[in-house]
Amino acid sequence: MTDDKDRGKGRPAGNSRQDRLKLALRENLKRRKSQARGRSDAHAAPRDDAGASLHDELDKKPGD
Repeated sequence: MTDDKDRGKGRPAGNSRQDRLKLALRENLKRRKSQARGRSDAHAAPRDDAGASLHDELDKKPGD
């Protein structure tokens, strides 16, 4: 039938699949951390109207 030396011909040597998966997971983690940092920075930045309340707007008359 088939010899032992013919078995792995279609596959590259070593753990290249595992290496590719490790690299992909590492890159995904970096991307997710970067996105999380971006979201937290956006929430941490104060807005211009941070001190204003909704009650301030209710006391004003239209056109003021």
